[in-house]
Amino acid sequence: MLLATVLLSAALAPQAPPPAATPQEPPTVTAPAALPAAASTADPYLGAGIAAFKKRRFAAARAEFEKAVAADPQSAAAAYYLGYTWYKIGEPSRRMNPSKEKARELFAKAFSLDPTFNPRWGR
Repeated sequence: MLLATVLLSAALAPQAPPPAATPQEPPTVTAPAALPAAASTADPYLGAGIAAFKKRRFAAARAEFEKAVAADPQSAAAAYYLGYTWYKIGEPSRRMNPSKEKARELFAKAFSLDPTFNPRWGR
């Protein structure tokens, strides 16, 4: 009974007028979340360097990655792959050595250029 009274009084209560229509803003157009990366001048060298790296030809890979860095100094990929190659060259030694120091510098450079960089070895 109490429920019926509450529902009836709510139904008979004066209702507020609808809010005044406000002009709506036109929808905003946003860019896609991830645009495809533009081709870099370092790309041919990166491909050759990765191919040499996969064959464990680290000196040849280093030469190609150095060309990639020279072609595009702002390429996080070029800096990263060159750094990883320097690391592999210095890897037989368990201690820190000049090759591993160089790798650390290049890794820092790569991630300062692009903090979201994710290496892809399947080029």
